[in-house]
Amino acid sequence: MVTFGSPLFWVLFSSAVLAACIFIFSIIRRHIIDRRLGGPDAAAQGQVLSSASQIDVLNDILADTGYAYDWRQNVFYSKLNTWQRKFGYCSLYDETSAPLGIVIDCEPIYFDYGGKKWLLELWKGQYGMAVGAEIGIYNTTGPALDIPGVFNGTFYDCAGDEDMLSMTYTLFREGKALFRRAARHWWLTGFMLGEYAAPPVLSMEASITFRDRDMRNAFLVGLTQAGYGAGEYRYSGNTVLVLYTRPHSRQPLPRRGLLGRLALHYDKWLVRRYKKLTKGLANMTDILETLRRKSPLLYNLALNLGRPRKFYKAHDKLRPYIEGR
Repeated sequence: MVTFGSPLFWVLFSSAVLAACIFIFSIIRRHIIDRRLGGPDAAAQGQVLSSASQIDVLNDILADTGYAYDWRQNVFYSKLNTWQRKFGYCSLYDETSAPLGIVIDCEPIYFDYGGKKWLLELWKGQYGMAVGAEIGIYNTTGPALDIPGVFNGTFYDCAGDEDMLSMTYTLFREGKALFRRAARHWWLTGFMLGEYAAPPVLSMEASITFRDRDMRNAFLVGLTQAGYGAGEYRYSGNTVLVLYTRPHSRQPLPRRGLLGRLALHYDKWLVRRYKKLTKGLANMTDILETLRRKSPLLYNLALNLGRPRKFYKAHDKLRPYIEGR
């Protein structure tokens, strides 16, 4: 936990001030650069990619990102075996989200089952210039970490193939469905590029099917301990449906402060810029090609949506302690 006056508190506070300055500077600088790079439209600048090659081109572009693209719903989603899987999860990661422009509601549910400590976490919100949602499953048999001034808590490994669960969710914006995801997975995600929504206007209907009744009951205990009551969840057999409208958990400090508000303003600006540059384009391959030529910033953000590599920077500090568990 982060306490007032602790070294980690001042690190986060300083990061918030610095990030606010960077946000403002980036907006001004990017506006100038984009105007210089804007030039003529796509048709005048180069040959449009043929439809026959678009799928292959997009797959090549996304090869190293850990994501794939759902053409039917216009949604990016995480693949099963991605580079993100080796980084595990802990609450410190949630603390680092807002400084990266990831302004999301975090809902961790903790429970014990089968000799392991489990974390099933729900997220929804604004991921830079994308609206998205996630369900992640993590567990560990290791002891808690106690790193003075850095982190005190449990570090979880991403669930192995044997611990993956069948999950579905639908993400709503002001009551209107944006997209639906379903898979047996350890990290079920969806990110809709070029859309904006503050976390409070998003809601999520999540369904998780557990291994057996004991696991389901353990999760229900964790759910009620997190603050969920009647009307916010129900179950049938080993499947639990969670209605996630507002987080019951205390949100990370940067998310609740000035930095979170500034990050949302910056994200809104990014989405406006994205829509302006891609106006009239419906094909994602053409959209990414246009961003690549006209705005290196937006192109880079598009390829690093969701959980970018910077998000896992905290893992560098934790690694020696994780390996020594």
